[in-house]
Amino acid sequence: MSFQPVLPYGGYSGWAFLTRTRESQQEAFNTSATMQRDTDYFAENISKVETAEDLVNDRRLLSVALGAFGLDDDINNKYFVQKILEDGSLNDDALANKLSDKRYLTFTKAFGFGDFDTPNTVLSTLPDEINSAYREKQFEIAVGEQNSDMRLALSLDRELGNIADLDTSVNGKWFTVMGNAPLRSIFEEAFGMPTSVGSLDIDRQLDIFKENAEKMFGTSDLSDIASQENKTELIRNFLVRSEINATRSNYSPASAALTLLQSSNSSRLFG
Repeated sequence: MSFQPVLPYGGYSGWAFLTRTRESQQEAFNTSATMQRDTDYFAENISKVETAEDLVNDRRLLSVALGAFGLDDDINNKYFVQKILEDGSLNDDALANKLSDKRYLTFTKAFGFGDFDTPNTVLSTLPDEINSAYREKQFEIAVGEQNSDMRLALSLDRELGNIADLDTSVNGKWFTVMGNAPLRSIFEEAFGMPTSVGSLDIDRQLDIFKENAEKMFGTSDLSDIASQENKTELIRNFLVRSEINATRSNYSPASAALTLLQSSNSSRLFG
């Protein structure tokens, strides 16, 4: 059996415990027999893959490849995954560029089947990069099996910095957050926003997110919000509010976002 993360309690106190012990828990998770078998197989065999079809036809390789990007639930959607990979990312009409879920774009860029004559599978650095991301994502999933809010907090801890580093405008970064169901749910919960905000005009939604950010952090710039201090405050507010709401109704709004996180197939909206 794989190592199961230890979460003795929930809420922000549970997050503080997970933060303190995460390095040792992640290491124990990484060295479990199942994880080592999966990552060793990927490292030993990915360089033999020459086409997208080769990858989707090897379920063990595909499982790690998809899992590294949080796309585990697409394991049986071989035609769709192959199309994403073969289209690549360079053309505006490539499928990954049309999907609102940008994990697919990152996924196809990583392997490069549709972008280059020679795919990135020949690169000596690829196995370590994909395996590292796979271990991290699978640890988050294991945490989520015990506490869904903790998994969402881990995803924010990882993703917010990536969004802050994007070469785009302040508004562009917010649109990225708003289009990411798990991250959006964290901000909505932390800000105390009703989910009905999602039915408003997109520009009005943007204004509301930025207004709430100004109130909480004194800035609406996601590059500033991604600082460790502000990120900690955001996670604290999310977990405290979520725990209070769950106690009141035995239902956390984060549950809906977790469903989307676990089942990306249900929300492939084209932009």
